[in-house]
Amino acid sequence: MLKIDSHQHFWVFDKDRHAWINDDMHACQRNFLPVDLQPLLKQNDIAGCVTVQVDQTIAENDFMLKLARENSFIKGLVGWVDFRSEGIEESLVQYQGEELMKGFRHILQGEADDRHMLNPDFMRGVALLERYGFTYDILIYPKHLKVATEFVAAFPQQRFVIDHLAKPFIKSREINEWAKDIQALAEHQNVSCKISGMVTEADWQSWQPADFTPYLDVAFNAFGAKRLMYGSDWPVCNVAGGYNEAHDLAAEYIDQLTQHEQELFWAKNAIEFYRLKV
Repeated sequence: MLKIDSHQHFWVFDKDRHAWINDDMHACQRNFLPVDLQPLLKQNDIAGCVTVQVDQTIAENDFMLKLARENSFIKGLVGWVDFRSEGIEESLVQYQGEELMKGFRHILQGEADDRHMLNPDFMRGVALLERYGFTYDILIYPKHLKVATEFVAAFPQQRFVIDHLAKPFIKSREINEWAKDIQALAEHQNVSCKISGMVTEADWQSWQPADFTPYLDVAFNAFGAKRLMYGSDWPVCNVAGGYNEAHDLAAEYIDQLTQHEQELFWAKNAIEFYRLKV
């Protein structure tokens, strides 16, 4: 079965630039490059991946583009642009010429203003994405879900995907409010969701597969098999296990699905969403 990893990262570790990778995340405090990922993809029969930005700089885009040109298993990139910039359209025109640049995201979870995405200047930039064929990855916490629902409603034709199920509080087993809000967001048919980043929201040392089942049930009931895609969130997942653990957690759950639904989850949804050439 064809498989695509829709969400992973590369970095050359810098303690200042990557200050979010603190000492609690010591497993991530080193370089992670294609030479490190390729064996893991091969081991899990994964044909390719989508690389997602971690730095909010144009240099990050250049770094990812260079890696993608040198490694054919990188099928697409999610970069960063300054959506509030007066020159946003010029940037989008430039990246439209880069076949591997599929979309963009902003680290909304790190903004002091929980309603940052509704800032008129930010929305003006996002409104241009559809014109140039780009996707948008929504990186948020559960507290942002109501705002995100208002945000996506403003752009009914734009392709959106929620990263990491909006990071539910798996460790503390909080689910009710998140479930209600994720279901409301999923009513917008232009929004997909990545089954990714779950292990980092659980107890890093003692999580069990059963810890994730209620959250996966909600996600599959809300979005359906046609709007969910697999992502490892490697190498961030290393803080709570590793690539194989993140992969096997998803594989165990979706084993109950039909063959067609599994094909959608593992590859077809990501290929369609990001318009990948595989």
